[in-house]
Amino acid sequence: MRVIVALGGNALLQRGQKPDAESQIANVSVAVKTLAKLAEKHELIITHGNGPQVGVLALESTSDQNLTKPYPLDTIGAETQGMIGYWMLQALQNALPGRQVLAMVTQTLVSAVDPAFGNPTKFVGQVYDQDEAEKLAEEYGWTVKPDGQYWRRVVPSPTPQRVVETRLIRKMVREGVVVVSAGGGGVPVMRDAQGRLAGVEAVIDKDLTASMLAEALECDAFLILTDVPRVLRDFGTPQQTEIAHTTPHELRAIEFPAGSMGPKVEAVCRFVETTGDMAAIGKLDQAEQILEGAAGTIITPNARWPLTSTL
Repeated sequence: MRVIVALGGNALLQRGQKPDAESQIANVSVAVKTLAKLAEKHELIITHGNGPQVGVLALESTSDQNLTKPYPLDTIGAETQGMIGYWMLQALQNALPGRQVLAMVTQTLVSAVDPAFGNPTKFVGQVYDQDEAEKLAEEYGWTVKPDGQYWRRVVPSPTPQRVVETRLIRKMVREGVVVVSAGGGGVPVMRDAQGRLAGVEAVIDKDLTASMLAEALECDAFLILTDVPRVLRDFGTPQQTEIAHTTPHELRAIEFPAGSMGPKVEAVCRFVETTGDMAAIGKLDQAEQILEGAAGTIITPNARWPLTSTL
């Protein structure tokens, strides 16, 4: 099968963990143990989050007195794609000797009139308590919002239209290359009046980009791998239950938090509705079991897996 994986940001930087390179490299090594097993059996494309890393570099850039003004978010997005891509590239090469691996810095087209530019919702950076978050917001001109029991910076998150380098990614996958691309949703860009590409101050949701890329690459399965074993119905209530097998129609009837599970659910629903194939949300270390139908929340048109059309 051709499988695309979207790694949650917590696979690289767990809540409460210091954002130093050593910790993140260790986390990447753990993640790659699972990803390498998938690559041995399937054509594999890997995407990843970069919210915490973007936040760290943005804060460093803002406070650096040697700069006349901070680096824009698109540039920081490219920086984090290269940084995380390098870590994953090296770990995958060590785990898959003799296999070709490619990490790409990719751009994602967005619309200049996307309403997201007027309503920042995408969480980036570290978590703070409310007092500290509000102090940073006043100091740096940020917009901050609650994220569970913590507070974080939020930035515009326009809808992805297309990964600019899709054709090149498709070519590499067909040649058996394990591709790491569209990190953090890709660097947000739009075309000017002359059709030239230019960066945008925004962060794109990685799961929506992965969903779009999975469709464009004709993937058989789209996995969002995070730190939760399954999607929960009635989250945080006494009636809370795990969802094992479901359909887009059933998932869309449930309300999920806009800043966390909501975009993931939207991404998997879009993929399944458009392609008729399989998507899933589950734990990183259970990826193989998810593809076997024994773990995670599996979303298909008829709530069954495997589908004979994809195997």
